[in-house]
Amino acid sequence: MSPITDVEGRRLSLTNLDKVIHPETGTTKGELVHYCTVTAGPLLAHLRDRPLSFLRYPDGPGGQRFFTKNVPPGTPSWVQTCEVPHTTSGPTRQVLLQDLAALVWAANLVVELHAPQWTCRTPGTADRLVFDLDPGEPATVVECCTAARWLRDRLAADGLDAHAKTSGSKGLHLIVPIEPAPSEQATAYARSLAIEAQTALPDLVLHKMTKALRPGKVFIDFSQNAAAKTTAVAYTLRARSLPTVSAPVTWDEIAACTEPAQLTFRFGDIAPRLARDGDLLAPLLDPDRARPLPPGAG
Repeated sequence: MSPITDVEGRRLSLTNLDKVIHPETGTTKGELVHYCTVTAGPLLAHLRDRPLSFLRYPDGPGGQRFFTKNVPPGTPSWVQTCEVPHTTSGPTRQVLLQDLAALVWAANLVVELHAPQWTCRTPGTADRLVFDLDPGEPATVVECCTAARWLRDRLAADGLDAHAKTSGSKGLHLIVPIEPAPSEQATAYARSLAIEAQTALPDLVLHKMTKALRPGKVFIDFSQNAAAKTTAVAYTLRARSLPTVSAPVTWDEIAACTEPAQLTFRFGDIAPRLARDGDLLAPLLDPDRARPLPPGAG
């Protein structure tokens, strides 16, 4: 029989908690659920009002993986959802994780959490910019750090403040709080900076995902600013062989990075980092920190 637990007055059935999800480290489903509870404060803050897509991997990263935006079958009635418009298929409903009980329910499904750069209050109106820096082998996150620092300085020239996190995979994400703007405008502005970066760093950066050109370079993916696209959220676990996390990092850590291991964080690393540094991405939650895109952007 699956154990029943009470989370903030909600009764949840947690299944197969002893199941090993990451065989390389022996990490169990129960440990992953526990991780979500100990990081719930900042995790829920960054998920607030954002319709979620799930990458599910119930049998571990080596098993079946499937991506879903629709509300999963069997979702409890008390889990909040929101209607999300789609230009081709019509509106759908997606999950909102607004409280600890809903987060634990989702963690029990074994999921990566992905969200758009807008909230359900204003669909298609971005309040964040994102740049996904993805290295092509043999490039690593070390090369991403060089590109990230260029982007940070270029954004600062436009009055924008960039914050960084690891992707939890191979690269880095830069996130910028902005005053609300149409997603199309945010995408166009991000694209223009990716092109500038390639011009400034031609031996390092690409702005198009041309496979033949990827080896040894950093692809700056600006397309995740599109209204229909999503990005792995801060603090989410990733469906990787190791139980890695998309972890906020400081610019000092980026400047000092000489080996990929320095910017690789597993789920057990996050609570000590939160205790020491707090939520490094907290400025993203402060509307007073948002700045407008430059005039004519996009």
